[in-house]
Amino acid sequence: MSIVETGIVEPENQRLFAARIKPYRSLTRRNFHLILMVFSGASLFSSLPFIFLGAWPIAGFMGLDVVLFYFAFRANFNAARAYEDVHVTHFELLLAKVSARGQRAEWRFNPAWVRLERVEHEEFGTQRLALVSRGKSVEIAGFLGPGEKANFARALSRALAEARRGPRFS
Repeated sequence: MSIVETGIVEPENQRLFAARIKPYRSLTRRNFHLILMVFSGASLFSSLPFIFLGAWPIAGFMGLDVVLFYFAFRANFNAARAYEDVHVTHFELLLAKVSARGQRAEWRFNPAWVRLERVEHEEFGTQRLALVSRGKSVEIAGFLGPGEKANFARALSRALAEARRGPRFS
């Protein structure tokens, strides 16, 4: 049992690092509905002259634009459901990637033998992070921008260094 009845976590199972990485979306659903209403109203307003002039098929194409606009943003919001979980204890690094459809893939590493590989660009900063163990590589934090990747890499590197030192039992 990893947790004793007093609620204290045993040192060997203490979580050193935990992060959930999700794609950033600046547009909330409420604001999307507002933009959709404005776009629909503008489309309707601009198609009225064509309807009055007898060129009514143009109104249909403008309505099609609204429908395509809606489905494009719906696909964007669905893609935002993907995430990555990273957990580090003294004896295990767990990486779980969950797709937008809910499909989960997990990788487990020994923190003593895993290496965090970084691809840096002089001008743009950290471009890629990957966990490397036994010659195999798994990319992580692909959702993050260069600055956020650098911060994440520093925090994960500190946790891996702490895990390599081992648990403190006293």
